Amino acid sequence: MELLNGFKNPFRSEYKRWVFLVGLVAISHLLFQSFLLPYGNALRSLLLPGIDDSIEGNYGNVVSPVRSGSKSVVVRNTLTINGSDFSTRDVILFNDGNGGGGVGISGRKIGDWVEKGVSNVIFDGNVDDDYASENGEDLNENAVLEEVIRDQDNYVNATSRIEQVAKHGREVSIGELRDVNTTSHYPALSSMANPTPNAGSSFRSTSLQSDHTVSKSNSLMVVKPGKKKMRCEMPPKTVTTIDEMNRILLRHRRSSRAMRPRRSSIRDKEIFAAKSRIENGPVITNDQDLYAPVFRNVSLFKRSYELMEQILKVYVYKDGKKPNFHLPILKGLYASEGWFMKLMQGNKHFVVKDPRRAHLFYMPFSSRMLEYTLYVRNSHNRTNLRQFLKDYTETISAKYPYFNRTDGADHFLVACHDWAPYETRHHMEHCIKALCNADVTAGFKIGRDVSLPETYVRSARNPLRDLGGKPASQRHILAFYAGSMHGYLRPILLKHWKDKDTDMKILGPMPPGVASKMNYIQHMKSTKYCICPKGYEVNSPRVVESIFYECVPVIISDNFVPPFFEVLDWGAFSIILAEKDIPNLKDILTSIPQERYLALQLGVRKVQRHFLWHAKPERYDLFHMTLHSIWYNRVYQIKLR
Repeated sequence: MELLNGFKNPFRSEYKRWVFLVGLVAISHLLFQSFLLPYGNALRSLLLPGIDDSIEGNYGNVVSPVRSGSKSVVVRNTLTINGSDFSTRDVILFNDGNGGGGVGISGRKIGDWVEKGVSNVIFDGNVDDDYASENGEDLNENAVLEEVIRDQDNYVNATSRIEQVAKHGREVSIGELRDVNTTSHYPALSSMANPTPNAGSSFRSTSLQSDHTVSKSNSLMVVKPGKKKMRCEMPPKTVTTIDEMNRILLRHRRSSRAMRPRRSSIRDKEIFAAKSRIENGPVITNDQDLYAPVFRNVSLFKRSYELMEQILKVYVYKDGKKPNFHLPILKGLYASEGWFMKLMQGNKHFVVKDPRRAHLFYMPFSSRMLEYTLYVRNSHNRTNLRQFLKDYTETISAKYPYFNRTDGADHFLVACHDWAPYETRHHMEHCIKALCNADVTAGFKIGRDVSLPETYVRSARNPLRDLGGKPASQRHILAFYAGSMHGYLRPILLKHWKDKDTDMKILGPMPPGVASKMNYIQHMKSTKYCICPKGYEVNSPRVVESIFYECVPVIISDNFVPPFFEVLDWGAFSIILAEKDIPNLKDILTSIPQERYLALQLGVRKVQRHFLWHAKPERYDLFHMTLHSIWYNRVYQIKLR
């Protein structure tokens, strides 16, 4: 009874009752946050709200907590944004090279970025350090936030690699962990932390958890003793050769498999009529604007391109909130989808405000931001990302009559993340998909879908930085490759050619640092043939990177559909080899006559203009080539009722 009376005492006055309730709420908040925020962030978020996502003053400092084993560090980063090349405000996610990172928008809090009209995102390591590359030779060891944001082979794959090394359940040291992490797209993951997105709207840094536990000795103990290999770590069960792809394209051109619309519109009839105008156009024998050898049929291409300029109108859906919609990423591995989004939404020639005037409908989501904002790290479950896009599709289907009329056949998306084929399966199955991961074994439809070039943009303010290379007569290296060892194919390449032949500069990950960055670029500028092996997925930015530096790309990736496959003749400016040909790589390259090599290198220089982004789009550039392939495939797929 005395104990009961003691328990009731705090409630005998209004003041004590109020104190009790406040304490109860605080404790509940702390317990709840402990399940969401790692390593003591719960207490910090309670006592110091906003510490993770605040920016002090104009162009102030971002405070970003980073974890190192059992130690915590707070790193401050100076933010510089909104370069002169951009008229709209930019969001920059960045790190300072010392393990810290942050997000900023013109000195405002992160929580304000959606409401304040931000229109661009630049994932940046340092405002003046624009050389970061997919190959991993360019990052400071502690550039953790940048790793997560830029790495095309996300932390799920990196975690899988760690588990492969420690599959017997043995303890893995931090040094060994660092070695394992060199197999990610950037080889220098920090031993301090592995920052990841929260499922909420804010961005936080967290340490590697879930399937792993951190020991007191700053080493990593893998709890799960083993794991089944992922699909991307094994050779494909079937292989579609480039010749078979050509036959598939021709077959689909003759007979479209697209569904007939429930009712044909005036816009459908306009596109249908364009097909005969393309095929009955004049034959071009000598065009000063276009280099005919790099095209399948330059006459068809030019006529189609001109009709696109004359006819095509696109409606861009306004539905969807930032950051997953309408917020382009302008730098890094996934920049292709961001640049297209930025230029499409700002285009006044093709874009119409009245959807009744549109021939095509653009769904402007960012596959990169979906992964960053929605994926639950280490869950190995992407169902919620697919459900998110399914809900979006159902929303626009219910709100507008256009999607249901054609079952989405006149709708298109542009996505560069590796997961995009999975995320858009079923509910967007009949849409035209412009994908970097153009894998015929993962649902890519030749003749309908578009292979989107994966371009690594090093400088959002100057995407043409370091463009070009040495002339053919000054390229004395036969073949060059340097990069991370993710996937099953690249270790095979190094097994056969690393340190085996002085003519074959086949290397693993290059060390971090500015000198290494420049060394990598100079190698590509001085090499005849740049080797482009697949990583975890069939696509690689090295293909476009080779063209950027005027090096003949050697594509080694079974089932990969090369970019703009429907209009370009890749045999005129590249070498495409089967994965099984790796042991004979040098023999194949040395057997190519000098005259043939010079023709290939000329083709690279001529086709280069079609793979470049411009802040103000130019005719036949990458923006227009992407839009044209979407238009072109729609022209040859459309049916009338």
